[in-house]
Amino acid sequence: MTVSRRTTASLITGLAVALSACGADAPEGSPASGTPAATTAATEGAEVTAIREVAERYRDVNTALEEGYIRDPSNMCVTAAMEGMDPSLGAMGIHYFRPDLLGIVQTEPRVAGTGTHTDFSQPSVLIYEPQADASLELVAIENVVFQAGWEAARHTTPPSFLGNEYVHMVDDPATEPDEAHGFEPHYELHAWVVRDNPNGMFAPHNPNVTCANHALAGD
Repeated sequence: MTVSRRTTASLITGLAVALSACGADAPEGSPASGTPAATTAATEGAEVTAIREVAERYRDVNTALEEGYIRDPSNMCVTAAMEGMDPSLGAMGIHYFRPDLLGIVQTEPRVAGTGTHTDFSQPSVLIYEPQADASLELVAIENVVFQAGWEAARHTTPPSFLGNEYVHMVDDPATEPDEAHGFEPHYELHAWVVRDNPNGMFAPHNPNVTCANHALAGD
């Protein structure tokens, strides 16, 4: 199945374990405590731990709804195959997002916004995997920034988090899949801080996530 323009006309979508150094006890080849590399690793580990704790707050989708997140109105469970990519890359899941953080200004013909929010301590998008019992399980958090808004804010380089540049998503009208899943050109970055991702913590899709139970997922 591919994400066609008709399917996505109304679409509104969107670790590594804490690192530390032990000084003299550090394994051979590891950065010694106090070195720039060790300090950077410790800082990154602390930030990942912090956003993992943020994600824990939204394991219950009802908490997300109470805090202003809404389910993608198209009710899509996004997979790599739907975006014209190798199916073995896996899936994303069902997106719940905060319109205010995305700065949504239109939903037709494509979703557009002006927000420049990149703070993972309050993610603009939450991603859930549908379960066999019709419940939803949180798997990742995400931030989405529209290119037009980012450039209007005079940014000259894409946003990034811990050295990971946001993925630039632009639809190619010459292809059947909608590579930007109904959005205007934008930047997005997933953080798989709940469900381990063999593709990498900040990769778009996760082979450990499935949409097989999507038809059973509750609202």
